[in-house]
Amino acid sequence: MDATPDLPRPPRVPVFNMPAVVTASVGLLVAIQAVRMLIPDTWDIALLVDLALVPARWTVAIDPSRADEVLRAAAAWPGSALEVEARTAFARYLIAENSANPWTFATYGLLHGSWAHVLLNSLWLAAFGTPVARRCGAWRYGVIALVATVVGGALHVLLDPLSTLPLVGASAGVSGLMAAATRFVFQPGADPGLQPGLLPWQRPVPARLQSLSELLRNRAAALFLGIWFVTNLLFGLLAVPLGISDASIAWDAHLGGFAAGFFLLPLLEPRRG
Repeated sequence: MDATPDLPRPPRVPVFNMPAVVTASVGLLVAIQAVRMLIPDTWDIALLVDLALVPARWTVAIDPSRADEVLRAAAAWPGSALEVEARTAFARYLIAENSANPWTFATYGLLHGSWAHVLLNSLWLAAFGTPVARRCGAWRYGVIALVATVVGGALHVLLDPLSTLPLVGASAGVSGLMAAATRFVFQPGADPGLQPGLLPWQRPVPARLQSLSELLRNRAAALFLGIWFVTNLLFGLLAVPLGISDASIAWDAHLGGFAAGFFLLPLLEPRRG
């Protein structure tokens, strides 16, 4: 006879108790990276060329007269003679192809330059995608992530139109979800019965969104935003040298995605009460 007392089951750790759509998103990013590690290099390169966002591809497709600018920019980028030759050859391919590949504004967010890159994005996605999905539901969560990805990519193309470096990573979409979550997770006046020490994204979803002026007056939110903008700039400048990605990580795409998520959430808010 078992004399062990019938103790209640311990609660699940809130940060890992993610909505199904967030779990599926993280699983998809990890699965795509795993598949890319298993397929031949030639297939992976073809996948990158077809699905990554390359600003120069759009520039040439919209204005073919800028082809010479693209070639000069590719040749002027620092690197070894072999690297310069490879970039120039890729630029010639883009010019000859002359196709915008419009789907790349979304699909670049599914690819990553390394395991460190995909795992870092997955952690941020789990932390800030969770409260957005809980507040808005799966389809609104998806719309915010998609629009932020597209807007981030568009801003990158606008600011760096001659670049032949493939842009990859879910960072713009994650930044949009982060901005959306920022509008409500840092609100004061939480339920006093809550377990102490919970992180902002582990708390129950507040009913009201905060305006930008309210966020700037909120010390916790203002500190978070300040740290995010500074670290985003540093990661944008140092990501490739630190080995986080083999391709381009664009701070401008992060900022575009952040702005999209911040201003889109109020338009998608479900009716309450």
